[in-house]
Amino acid sequence: MTLNVLLYMAIMIFTGMIFGRLVKQIKLPNVTGYLIGGLLIGPSVFNIIPLESIENFTVISEVALGFIAFSIGNEFKISYFKRVGVTPIVIAVFEALFAVVFVIIGLLVAGNTLPFSLVLGSIASATAPAATIMVIKQYKAKGPVTETLLSVVALDDAVALILFGISVAVAQTLTSAGASVVSAIMSPVIEIGGALIVGFLLGLLFTVPLKWFKKDGNRMALMCAFVFLGIGIADTCGFSSLLLCMAMGAALANFSSNVNHIMKLSDYITPPIFILFFVLSGAELNLSVLPAIGVAGVVYVVMRVAGKIFGSYFGALIMRSESAIKKYLGPALIPQAGVAIGLSLVATTVVPEYGANIRAIILCGTLIYELIGPAISKMSLKKAGEIK
Repeated sequence: MTLNVLLYMAIMIFTGMIFGRLVKQIKLPNVTGYLIGGLLIGPSVFNIIPLESIENFTVISEVALGFIAFSIGNEFKISYFKRVGVTPIVIAVFEALFAVVFVIIGLLVAGNTLPFSLVLGSIASATAPAATIMVIKQYKAKGPVTETLLSVVALDDAVALILFGISVAVAQTLTSAGASVVSAIMSPVIEIGGALIVGFLLGLLFTVPLKWFKKDGNRMALMCAFVFLGIGIADTCGFSSLLLCMAMGAALANFSSNVNHIMKLSDYITPPIFILFFVLSGAELNLSVLPAIGVAGVVYVVMRVAGKIFGSYFGALIMRSESAIKKYLGPALIPQAGVAIGLSLVATTVVPEYGANIRAIILCGTLIYELIGPAISKMSLKKAGEIK
C-alpha cells in the first residue's frame, strides 16, 4: 500500500524517536537507533517505506546536510586557527592520504588492477560529518579532540574531492578512456573553489539583514532561507553544497557578533530534520549488497579504517599534538556515507568497466561504517575524557 508523503514522514519520525530511545538503554548514540530503525522499515526488511517513496525524499537529505555543514562552518573561527595553527589541515591531509594509500596497496596485493584500485582507493578518504556531529551534539562533547575532529571532518571532503579527481584522471589514462587529464583534475578544483567563494559571499550577505531582523522567528526564517539558497545555488552550479554551506557558516562566524544566537536557534529547528535524515539513510541501506562485497570489499572496509587511524596519528605526531588527539581522533573518523556514495555514482560514468563493483563495495562499506561508526566515535570521545 502506498501512503502519502506526510504519513511516511510521520512514520519515520516516530520510528527514529522509538529506536533512539531503545539504543540509549544499551548506551549507544541516538543516531545508531535512527539508522537501525530506518533499516528495519526500509525496503531491505519490512518495506514499510518502499524504494520509490525513498527516492522522493532527497530534499530532506540535502536540507539536513546543509544545516550540518552550516554548523560545522561555525567552528572555523580565525581565533581558533590562530590558537591551533595549521594542525587540523595537516591531520586532515594525512588521514585522507593514508586511507587512500592503504586501500590502494591492499587492493593491489589482493590482485586487483591498478585503475580499479586507484578509483576505489580515492573514495576511501571521504568521511561522513553528519553522524559525527550528531554524536558530538547528543553528548555535548567538548575538548581538543572534539575541536580537531570538527575541523578535520570539515576539511576532509575537500581533500577527498581533489584526490578523487586526480585518481580518476590517472585511471582514465591507464584505461585509454580518452578523457582529458587536465579536465578531470580541474573539475574538483572548480567545484571546491566555486563553493567556497559563493558560500563566503552568502555568509557576508547574511550579516546584513541580521541588523534589522532581531526577533527569533525572523532570524530562524532568515537562516532557513540562506541555507536553502546555498543548497540551491550549489545544485544549480554543480558546486559542493557541503562546502558551500560550511563556507557560509564560517563567514558568519567571523563577521557577525550574532552567530552564537543563530546557532542556538538552529538547534531548535533541526532535530526533526536530522531524525528524518538518519532514518531515511537507514532505509536506503541495502542488505542485498553484502554477498557482492568479495575480497576487494573486505580489503576496502579494513584498510580504510587502518589508514584513517594511522594517518591521523602520523599527522598529529608531526604537529606535536597532545596524546589524546593522537590516540582517539582516528577511530572517530570511521563513518562514511553521502559523499562516498556520490563519488561511487560518478565512478560508474567515468570508469564504467569498474563502476558496478565500486558502487556495490561503497554501499556495503556505508552499511557497515554507518552502523558501527557512531558508537566508535562516542567511545573514542569518551576515552579522551570529552564526554562526561
